[in-house]
Amino acid sequence: MSFSRLRALSFFHSAIYAALLYVGFFAGKPEPATFILGTAHGVLWILMAVLCTVAARRRVLPFWLAVVVVVIGGLGPFAGSIGFLVAERRRGAATA
Repeated sequence: MSFSRLRALSFFHSAIYAALLYVGFFAGKPEPATFILGTAHGVLWILMAVLCTVAARRRVLPFWLAVVVVVIGGLGPFAGSIGFLVAERRRGAATA
């Protein structure tokens, strides 16, 4: 999997998590929505953890970014999305 696809998946995961937070705190916790969004968040976190671990082993991602996604991503996928932005900026600075 490429860096850009993992970045896009990370931002999608963050969007799902933001929707889960919104539904949980502001919409009165409607049961089907919280279940669906919570399940999607859990499945996406597991998928991101596996894909980022494999990508780090293949040197597509830096090791620190894989650690951020795997360790912090279950509680707050925003950290992984921010990490992708930082890694992208560092890659751009290294090539310039």
